[in-house]
Amino acid sequence: MGRVRKEMVYAGTPVSGGIVFGPIHVVARGFSAPDVYPIANVARETERFEDALRRTHGQLKGLREHMESLSGNEEGRIFEAHMLVLEDPIVLTGVPKAIEERRQNAEYCFYAVMQNQLESMRRIPDPFLRDRTTDIEDVCQRVLRNFDTEHEEPASDDPDHLHILVAYDLSPSATATMNRHQVLGFATEQGSVTSHTAILARSLGIPAVVGLRNAVFNLHALDSCILDGYEGKLISNPTPETVARYRELEEEHQRRRAELDKLRDLKAITTDGHAIILSANIKSEDELDLVNRSGAEGVGLFRTEFFLLEKEECPYEEEQAALYSRVARRAAPSEVIFRTLDAGGDKLPGEPLSEPEPNPFLGWRGIRFSLDRKDLFKEQLRAILRAGTAGRVGLMFPLISGLGEVKQAKSLLAECVAELTARGVEFNQNIAVGAMIEVPSAAMIAADIASEVDFFSIGTNDLVQYTVEVDRVNPRVAKLYRSAHPGIVRLIKMVIDGASQHNIWTGVCGEMASDLILLPLLVGLGVDELSVGAPLAPLVKQAVRLLDFEKCSTLADQCLQAAETKQIVQLCSNVATAAYPELIQEGSGGSSAPSFAVHPA
Repeated sequence: MGRVRKEMVYAGTPVSGGIVFGPIHVVARGFSAPDVYPIANVARETERFEDALRRTHGQLKGLREHMESLSGNEEGRIFEAHMLVLEDPIVLTGVPKAIEERRQNAEYCFYAVMQNQLESMRRIPDPFLRDRTTDIEDVCQRVLRNFDTEHEEPASDDPDHLHILVAYDLSPSATATMNRHQVLGFATEQGSVTSHTAILARSLGIPAVVGLRNAVFNLHALDSCILDGYEGKLISNPTPETVARYRELEEEHQRRRAELDKLRDLKAITTDGHAIILSANIKSEDELDLVNRSGAEGVGLFRTEFFLLEKEECPYEEEQAALYSRVARRAAPSEVIFRTLDAGGDKLPGEPLSEPEPNPFLGWRGIRFSLDRKDLFKEQLRAILRAGTAGRVGLMFPLISGLGEVKQAKSLLAECVAELTARGVEFNQNIAVGAMIEVPSAAMIAADIASEVDFFSIGTNDLVQYTVEVDRVNPRVAKLYRSAHPGIVRLIKMVIDGASQHNIWTGVCGEMASDLILLPLLVGLGVDELSVGAPLAPLVKQAVRLLDFEKCSTLADQCLQAAETKQIVQLCSNVATAAYPELIQEGSGGSSAPSFAVHPA
């Protein structure tokens, strides 16, 4: 029998609240992880491993001989080196030992052993040796393909194979397409509170923890685990006492959430009668039911890039129009604001590049990509115009840096109106057009841009990143990412004032909108709309309903005069704590977005 493992607690950073219980599935980096399952016959699994090695060795020998016949011995030596990987004692003795100890299938034990070896090699200072990891990954993938398909996998008691995913890292696209019927929650070694992966986890209501250093290779697949998205912990092989304690904690959180859900049909209005529009950020049609249950007043941000880029080819106008129309129809009578394609940075790339960009955050992303790919852009614009006949629809352009970009985009929109008219296609040319304010240059000329659009939506995630010069997905500098930096507060006020000069409204769709500590500041600055992840809407709505607008306005004046982040955080914390201490406790650790402001000046 395998050894009984003791309870271990891995601490990381909470990014999305919730407590879940289940077996873990571990995914490292380098090559795809195979399925994992417990086994009863160790000898049979060891034999399957040896068979896979023999098959692989034969294939590599054949490739070596083929290359030697074509190009000579030099190229053939590449596969000679690959064959040596199969003869390494780490492979020949380490995998059978892992099968014996883990009592898991041979292919997964091989995967675990080799990933552990690769991770050690990635840390070697010698670049030549580090480069060999690619060769080893190639061999490993070949070995995995050579395992026979007949095995002893038992029938699962759970048809959906529910699990907690533990990975070295997850891309935003992997998070967005995660099978919610299987994944209870996830934990990663990499990542930060403000990465798009974390943002999507909150939007989807998936409990998540990042920054679990060295967890991947210390954990065993199928071990029972508890993921605590409030405190940022992953507990493997929990004792019965630990399980009981966490069951009680989760029941208490569920009770509080049930109380918040009763606010679904109420408006976000302060105690002295100041109304805020509370909308939801979503990425797919599937999330509309969650929006309706949350009590959000429509969709303030529909992230179209996940629909446009999840396939090999971008959907044509007809397919886009069909989706946007369904979304608009289901959200009616509330409004849906579609953000045009926002690719690049740490999101999905707009298209494959011949070589990586040296700095994708300052590169070909947002509106820049769309203006360079006019045909793709116009297909999307026409589709959104057509969806305007199905319900209330708006669109907004991402990452605007100056007035010229807005004028170019609107000129293309006018061309689309003319083209649809000529085709005799039904559409609505009176949809609202907005600009996302995400870079300092746009904030500083907000009044000029406001003359060309119907509304602003402040993307605070990028605005903070570009203003304080912090890569928000880099854990080494994450502590410098400060939403309450005096420069940020003044830029937001500048945007709101610029919008007021032209009688247009201003919303906030970044993570700052759901930060309960900074919420009184945004309300006091005069924000008209807040767009948050749908699971967070009840929490933010109740917080707004407990605030006094006059007190928030006074707070905003004080913060605009403050010279240090810590002063602003303290002022905001005083107001927030006085208004809703219980909500802050509920929101801590990811149920609401963690306060990104709480860092030294």
